[in-house]
Amino acid sequence: MTAPTVVSLAPSATETLRALDATDSLAGVTHHCDADAPPVGGWLNPDYDVVDDCDPDVVLTADPLQREVRDRLRERGHRVAHVEPRTLGEVVESFVDVARAVGRERAGHDLAWRARSRIDRVRRLTRDRDRPTVYCEEWSDPPTAAGNWVPDAVRAAGGRYPFVPSGERSREVDRETVEDAAPDHVVLHVCGHGERSDPTAVTGRDWAVPAVERDAVHVLDDSLLNQPSPRLLDGVETLAARLHPDAVGRQS
Repeated sequence: MTAPTVVSLAPSATETLRALDATDSLAGVTHHCDADAPPVGGWLNPDYDVVDDCDPDVVLTADPLQREVRDRLRERGHRVAHVEPRTLGEVVESFVDVARAVGRERAGHDLAWRARSRIDRVRRLTRDRDRPTVYCEEWSDPPTAAGNWVPDAVRAAGGRYPFVPSGERSREVDRETVEDAAPDHVVLHVCGHGERSDPTAVTGRDWAVPAVERDAVHVLDDSLLNQPSPRLLDGVETLAARLHPDAVGRQS
């Protein structure tokens, strides 16, 4: 069977294809995707004419912010596979949805099984440990506590996350909210900054929190926590290693 031609308009979908060993089917990606394929624009503003020229069998989109892109593509006659995972479990399930869309459903189930195994391993390693309070900031102006699957990732990594319920969108937080929670660790993973988030965005604030006092402000590549792809599993393991280095071991 000939592999379908795919245009991926979501970095998370592109990374999922990489984990499925399916990037050879890519005919186009966004400027935000890390893949050797022709660019077709941004993830919220693709060049629809260029997408048409790729003549894909399927276009991959993700996130509620891409609903309008999805709808416009369908109006132009494209088959679109769209996912909107909100929790860690839904992220893992989305691997199967993406794999099914590109004709690799069995590989998707295998990928999801491996992802659950990795999460379960981290949970076992951190199960009997004290659970530190963690504040994850995905945007710094204004300070924004990460939501969606990040609360699940923190809990899987052996931490407490009182800032946003699992599955709810990220939300702005004020100084009092963070101070009242007294986080033992702060994790900076600012959208679009990669590993270049500036820790002084937190340490330079007049916030009296234990994490700053004990120099426990961690900068992570934003894709490790912000991207609902197999990269999130790397993020869970990395986060667990920062919270419980003696139990999990250090990760990059």
